[in-house]
Amino acid sequence: MKNNGIIILRSVIASLFLIAVGCEPIEDRDYLENTTDVAGVQLVATQSTAGGNKIELNMATPGVTGYWDYNLGRAYSDKVEFVYPIPGTATFTFTGTLGAEFFTKTIDVQIDQLDSALDQDWYDLVSDNTSDGKTWVFNGGPSPDGGRWWYMSPPNDPGAWATAWWNAAGDCCPPADAAGSMKFDLDGGANFTYYSGPDATPQSGNFVLDVANQTLKINNANILGAEEPRGNPDGLYTIISLTEDEMVLYVANNGGGTGWTWVFRPQ
Repeated sequence: MKNNGIIILRSVIASLFLIAVGCEPIEDRDYLENTTDVAGVQLVATQSTAGGNKIELNMATPGVTGYWDYNLGRAYSDKVEFVYPIPGTATFTFTGTLGAEFFTKTIDVQIDQLDSALDQDWYDLVSDNTSDGKTWVFNGGPSPDGGRWWYMSPPNDPGAWATAWWNAAGDCCPPADAAGSMKFDLDGGANFTYYSGPDATPQSGNFVLDVANQTLKINNANILGAEEPRGNPDGLYTIISLTEDEMVLYVANNGGGTGWTWVFRPQ
């Protein structure tokens, strides 16, 4: 009987052990690992001519993925080619993943000559003499004159930019800076200079012209007639028209909850 009891006890213990083992989860863990470090990421810039403005950027390290920010836009690939409009030293950024962590790395390119033609929008905005630049003013005013050059438009519909829900400047209420001006140039950078009036102290900023998406972004300043609530705190405008003689900008939803349209001409 004693031996039988021992055998039964051993059997119970063995069964409990098997049950305990069977209840433990089986883990299949996948660990992300870096394929290299930041120093091992090779960024290569190639210019079509020495000091020229046609540039190819290439992230040449296998196993690394990410995108290029080349200041004019982003390219979600390892390689991008573009014509850069600004002389001087340009810094381009690659953002990617090493496998287990994200990183950013930059490369500088010296541009000494604009030997590849720019898109026409650049010349229309800053003139053919890109370093000297171009000054724009409202296409009307500065007093109410019945014209349409700063007015409320339907929201969220660039196609309705010409519809004036309220012709603010033309009818009664021009912006405070209706007699001001703004200058765009490419003298060592994409420079934007704002003047609230003929004798006003200049306010400096910079701009990004996105030709592909037809937008104009103003940083650290703003365009004429950007007073709240009609303006745009983000400084991003849809380009309706950009020619040598006219620039029409539109905001889909301003601080007042409507669209707004600006019409400018060269000074």
